[in-house]
Amino acid sequence: MSIRLRLIVMNFLEFFVWGSWLISMGGYMIHTLKFTGIQVGSIYGTMGVASLFMPALMGIVADRWVNVERVLGVCHLIGAGLLLYASTIKDSKTMYVVMLLNNMFYMPTIALNNTVSYAVLKKEGIDVVKVFPPIRVWGTVGFIVAMWVIDFGHWTLSPIQLYVSAFSALALGLYAFTMPACPPVRETKKRTLLSTFGLDAFVLFKRKQMAIFFFFAMLLGAALQITNTFGGTFLEDFKVVYADSFGVKHPNLLLSISQISETLFILTIPFFLNKFGIKKVMIISIFAWVLRFGLFGLGNPGDGLILLVLSMIIYGMAFDFFNISGSLFVEKEADRSMMASAQGLFMLMTNGIGAFFGGAFSGWVVDLFTTNGVRDWSSIWFTFSGYALVLGVIFPFVFSYKHNSEKLKPAIH
Repeated sequence: MSIRLRLIVMNFLEFFVWGSWLISMGGYMIHTLKFTGIQVGSIYGTMGVASLFMPALMGIVADRWVNVERVLGVCHLIGAGLLLYASTIKDSKTMYVVMLLNNMFYMPTIALNNTVSYAVLKKEGIDVVKVFPPIRVWGTVGFIVAMWVIDFGHWTLSPIQLYVSAFSALALGLYAFTMPACPPVRETKKRTLLSTFGLDAFVLFKRKQMAIFFFFAMLLGAALQITNTFGGTFLEDFKVVYADSFGVKHPNLLLSISQISETLFILTIPFFLNKFGIKKVMIISIFAWVLRFGLFGLGNPGDGLILLVLSMIIYGMAFDFFNISGSLFVEKEADRSMMASAQGLFMLMTNGIGAFFGGAFSGWVVDLFTTNGVRDWSSIWFTFSGYALVLGVIFPFVFSYKHNSEKLKPAIH
């Protein structure tokens, strides 16, 4: 099996694990377990709490002491057991604790997956910016396939979705140990205290443009968390009015158009990054989020279905142009000795602090516009759209970064 195919399998499984529950579990908790919006938002917010320290911690371990692929494998094996246990839980407090523990071991694997991919490609002398996006696109395919499995199995409101995720995590945990060795960097020079504990990645904040980049990555991470948490619930709530519509009968299939869009926009990243640079790419992403939420506010599964489909298509640009492009940008800006730690720091800002506040904020907004159990989704989505619009107005004026296409050419270490 070629190295690219092996990385494709790894990326596919990485996001199959997540896609099995991320989009549908909100509906399961609200409609089956009868949790409130704030409870669901806080449980989804555990991804943010876990990402506050675990990606950075695991990045330290991978940079200093243990092969990256082994850390990746151990994290998935532990997560598999926690997901199985989560499938048996009926109360929100216990679910919060178990999903927090699960996310403590899953969230670091996103950055670790990228780190293994980058390290293996560089070892083979392959252009990371050119070759990684077509490999990473299979992660999105894995996410889509997982959503379809859950939808066609009629498990969107069932704990079976957690069983599917658990068994795929077990498979990936074992598979990770078969990947090419990605050992820690052994340096002969004396390390500082910060370097010893892997905190040297935080020196990136000393550079103004990197500090501003990480700050807005955090705010966009909050935007991502909003649709992950309540996208499925939004469609499920139309059952009374549009019971026979495609979107209500197959919410995961409709929502999966977002991930299908991702697969297309990922392939455009090398062109956009090299042509326009990270600043313009981020601006495009921010205004795509404005449209994503605005079209959700205007659409419905009936005569407004086309607006929902357009929102799903725009999501691919909104997500990829800050998440995948941002990861590649950080990889180019960080020193080789802190590669895993830098990816962990990016995860900390987006899926850590950003996801935490996104979960809390979105849950609060949903409950604010809920009266007697009826949610005013137009007001909810327009509030989120306004949030993204504010970011889009401010970002171009505060982020100064001179694009140099030469920096995005392959760097072999």
